[in-house]
Amino acid sequence: MNLTSEQIAAAQKANLETLSGLTNQALQSIEKLVELNMHIAKQSLSDSMSSAKKALEVKDIQQLLAHQAAAVQPMAEKIMAYSRHLYELAHETQASFTESAEKEFQVGQKKINSLVEDWTKNAPAGSDAAVEAMKQAIASATNVFETSQKAVKHAVKVAQSNLSKVTNSTITTASKTSKKK
Repeated sequence: MNLTSEQIAAAQKANLETLSGLTNQALQSIEKLVELNMHIAKQSLSDSMSSAKKALEVKDIQQLLAHQAAAVQPMAEKIMAYSRHLYELAHETQASFTESAEKEFQVGQKKINSLVEDWTKNAPAGSDAAVEAMKQAIASATNVFETSQKAVKHAVKVAQSNLSKVTNSTITTASKTSKKK
């Protein structure tokens, strides 16, 4: 079971293509994050200037309290919207990386199965136990990978559900607080 220089070169090329794809995915995510942060920075600056102008027009404490109360809910909503965008970006990136990992795992699995089949064809007599042990190890590794993928997907669903609940709860609380003031 010797590897030829062509097989090694092909494996290195495939690894380089995988690395390039993952790097591009990471850069796209970073670009989206920078765009989101720039949008938020511009919006925050505009909102701050608007709020400062309104604060300068305040004539008594009642107007000041009303001004502050009116600013609470929109600010909470913006913070939660930003958090949701960050979460969605992270989830999208994670999903993209997971998809790439699954594809690479499947390709690797096919290669290993092919190598094991070649090895079993050329295996010396009496090595049946070693062949069976190799096949069991591969099956075990596949099972562990699939189980961990299911666990990660379940954890992501739970996190999404929790984020939605927290977002709704925070907006409701901010709204109630704003109305009380």
